[in-house]
Amino acid sequence: MKNRNTVLLPKLAKAMTILGENIKLARLRRKLTAEQVAERAGISRRTLVSVEKGLPSVAMGIYVQVLFVLGLSDDIVKVAADDKLGRKLQDSKLIGTKNNQA
Repeated sequence: MKNRNTVLLPKLAKAMTILGENIKLARLRRKLTAEQVAERAGISRRTLVSVEKGLPSVAMGIYVQVLFVLGLSDDIVKVAADDKLGRKLQDSKLIGTKNNQA
């Protein structure tokens, strides 16, 4: 794994830490060792430890691979699924267009 220095805002760093902790808890609930998950994900144990710490230097694809091994890959498609802000912006633009056409 390349050593990259990714600097995150504190709130985002906390979110990554929570993600890593959740992944580790999911592994432990399934009674899988770090070695088993790393092998099934095709990564080193060291990389899995980085995932479980929520380090931002780990590629997103690695996180997805680990989630797949844990049977949680469907969770990734839930990210940004309920984009309330985006929908409000889109709706306001549509309303503005209707007013201009009237």
